[in-house]
Amino acid sequence: MYQILLSVHSFVRWIALALLVYMVIRAFTGWLSSGKFTNSDASVRKWMVTSLHLQLILGLILYFISPLTTYFISHFSETVGTRSIRFFGMEHVVMMLAAIVIATIGAARSKRQTEDRLKFRTLAIWLTISLVLIFAGMPWPFSSMISRPLFRFF
Repeated sequence: MYQILLSVHSFVRWIALALLVYMVIRAFTGWLSSGKFTNSDASVRKWMVTSLHLQLILGLILYFISPLTTYFISHFSETVGTRSIRFFGMEHVVMMLAAIVIATIGAARSKRQTEDRLKFRTLAIWLTISLVLIFAGMPWPFSSMISRPLFRFF
């Protein structure tokens, strides 16, 4: 069960990240060119937030069943000083949670804007912050202590 959820979490992250990157590019393009906020933009915004929330749910389930985080929680005072364990036990979950909250707030605030340029500006600012947090909180393969593969398979 754990390995399946980990693989699904790995797969969904790329969907969520692709939608987020696309929406950031679209937001900056629309903002800087005073473009029209279309139904397609609203649809991508909705699916981006939905994919981030799905990723959050998968991540939280994994957090509570992962042997690594279980060990981190039960041996907190010993493991908080170990970067590789602390990253998954604390840093990753906090950064991702913050990134998803920020993206959700940005999407909701852009929805309330009446002018297209303001919708795009709101998305550009909030989603860029979210994207930076996600990039900072991902366990990249080139990270020395927290290296994880880009794709996990079943």
